[in-house]
Amino acid sequence: MDTFASQSAERESLESVVIRFAGDSGDGMQLTGTQFTQSTALMGNDLATFPDFPAEIRAPAGTTFGVSGFQIHFASRDIMTPGDAPDVLVAMNPAALKVNLPDLKVGGMLLVNTGAFTAGNLKKAGYEENPLDGDDLAPYRVLKLDISKLTLASVEPFELSTKEALRSKNMWTLGLVMWMFDRERSETVAWLEKKFAKKPEIAQANIAALNAGHAYGETAEFPQGIGCYTVPKADLEAGTYRNITGNEATSWGVVAGAKLAGIRPVLGSYPITPASTILHTLANLKEHGVVTFQAEDEIAAVCAAIGASYAGSLGLTSTSGPGVALKAEAIGLAVATELPLLIIDVQRGGPSTGLPTKTEQSDLLQAVYGRNGDCPLPVIAAQTPGDCFYMAIEAIRLAVKYMTPVMLLTDGALANSAEPWKIPSFADFEPFPANFRTDPENFHPFVRDPETLARVWAKPGTPGTEHRIGGLEKHHDSGNISYDPDNHHKMTKIRAAKVAQIADDVPAQTVDQGDAEGDLLVVGWGSTYGAISQAVSACRASGLKVSHAHIRYISPLPRGLGELLKSFKRVLIPEMNNGMLIKILRAEFLVDAKGLNKIAGQPFKVSEIEAAIRSHLSNEPSE
Repeated sequence: MDTFASQSAERESLESVVIRFAGDSGDGMQLTGTQFTQSTALMGNDLATFPDFPAEIRAPAGTTFGVSGFQIHFASRDIMTPGDAPDVLVAMNPAALKVNLPDLKVGGMLLVNTGAFTAGNLKKAGYEENPLDGDDLAPYRVLKLDISKLTLASVEPFELSTKEALRSKNMWTLGLVMWMFDRERSETVAWLEKKFAKKPEIAQANIAALNAGHAYGETAEFPQGIGCYTVPKADLEAGTYRNITGNEATSWGVVAGAKLAGIRPVLGSYPITPASTILHTLANLKEHGVVTFQAEDEIAAVCAAIGASYAGSLGLTSTSGPGVALKAEAIGLAVATELPLLIIDVQRGGPSTGLPTKTEQSDLLQAVYGRNGDCPLPVIAAQTPGDCFYMAIEAIRLAVKYMTPVMLLTDGALANSAEPWKIPSFADFEPFPANFRTDPENFHPFVRDPETLARVWAKPGTPGTEHRIGGLEKHHDSGNISYDPDNHHKMTKIRAAKVAQIADDVPAQTVDQGDAEGDLLVVGWGSTYGAISQAVSACRASGLKVSHAHIRYISPLPRGLGELLKSFKRVLIPEMNNGMLIKILRAEFLVDAKGLNKIAGQPFKVSEIEAAIRSHLSNEPSE
């Protein structure tokens, strides 16, 4: 939204809007953003969200360390990112203003809660003077409201304590913003009634605050340039939609994939940000046969999952980078025993504890290479929140068909962000039933399928198929423990060949946008998809010869990728790390690719990638 028209009786129609709600971690900004998102989805807009959590578990209230944000981009057209910069910033306290004001577009709207701008809060945020009194806000259209005072007045009939009453200020704010952008409140009212069913007075207080904020918008006289707006419905493909986050999509993909394989999913997991909601979601899906086990640590979690696979279930484990490091030896055990296992790595900022609530793509080399010995396994990556569903199914298909652990990479941006997702028909998916060995004739555990090289899978207790497996090397022709040098060489080569030939069982690499040859190919993986796609689209619209290819299969790499890379004069690889995919592609295909690296805990902006594309194309490569 580039400009704000003055208030009038008519709502101004806008193609798209980016709103960021920001406040203390106790101000309910995630809840506010989520409810605004739900109402926006019901209005039929396309949307993308980005929740931004503070890394501190409970930072001191009012400090910049505790600022929590939620950004939503909604539009009447197809969008793929939560937006580069907000058109509207809602700042609930001085710390939120200080952290987020630099991102607000010049001319954008600033809604600020003056009631929180006390001397103490200003000091905590690092302000020497009140920014509301100077000229710092002159470039913006500012609406100053004492939301705290207005909220207290709206819930006065409920005789709550001041502390309890002020908890409703996010609902008052939500009501006002809903009025400004023509959103319905009914879904939020129903949600409040359900959430506080056992405390009806709290539900009614929040509803009163929500309605009061909405009523304030209807009756107040706003400053020049601040009015009311509407964003028409998007022209989406016909179907039934719902909002979905990446972690929800991953969880549902696990359930769907297990049903397609005809086996029970068993999750062994240990809570870790930002993967924990996969455990929470799957724990609520017991009616679909899901078994969840919260272990005492990461190692116990993955070992329990391996045990489940040995017993004939689909073992899986969810974690983030530090957990993958702890699980590495056990993942090697799954490679050695050649059991299906799904490892879901929701990447976050590192190393070590790093930035627990921030996003990054820095586990790639760990995923591909991070185990002792020659220990290959398939690595695949989802590119949007909705794509997490399909890639979870694909990971299970590969694990079951090739009797191998598979690592699925997502990240914090995908895990917590939401988008409208067209619910697919389960009947449209082709089953890939697990094939268990029941015939005891000539059985040993490393009898292989000649086409896939997958070893047989026999459930313990099946007559005549009793066997033992473990981390020690096994003899190719008997399955017994073997220290024979030639046998170890042979088994290592077979395990590598089994994974390598998966490249023949996945789609060949193509361009997502543009021509199959030209001046510049932008190659991405994972959650950079949306920003790259929109940047390439904008550059192509201005006549630049640039294309976009996105890699979903990272190990093994898909067929046709090498030829595609060499069909362009230049290759640019944007990554949220210090250069990992670029190392793999340079080593594999000997291409002189260039990297665009962002390691800030935040996703790429479209403008950052677009600027890099134009910079690379402004200088022609030497002959």
